[in-house]
Amino acid sequence: MMTMNRTLFALALLLPLGVQAESQAIGFVKNVAGEASVSSAGNVAKADVGTPIFTGSILKTGSGGSMGVTFRDETVMSFGPNTELTVDEYLYAPGQGKLKLGSKLSKGSMNYVSGVIAKLQPDAVSVKTPTGTIGVRGTNFLVKVEE
Repeated sequence: MMTMNRTLFALALLLPLGVQAESQAIGFVKNVAGEASVSSAGNVAKADVGTPIFTGSILKTGSGGSMGVTFRDETVMSFGPNTELTVDEYLYAPGQGKLKLGSKLSKGSMNYVSGVIAKLQPDAVSVKTPTGTIGVRGTNFLVKVEE
């Protein structure tokens, strides 16, 4: 009985850590102009400097909008007008060898500058587009997806 109580107590202590880790921001909006939004967990918010980005977030810019985001590993993505990008996967635990940045660019334009993930493990970064997948092997690229 004593061992079971200790086990339950230990699990109760660890549970909040798991919840916090999953809800931790993976990046933030660093600049924005015009119409731009960030959708996370079904909630749509006007993008402002400091708006958090999470795994699963959808980043959108309007016809005259632009937005720049920086991720925890110092990856920088900048978006031009009429852009939509979904952050599908993000793991950044370099000490544990857990590195992954997967996104989907549905439309618009994006300038990408590599952070730590691409420098340590280039094959851990990918950007899907409607016509293919971009594997990051350099430090900077520009992509445009037309409708």
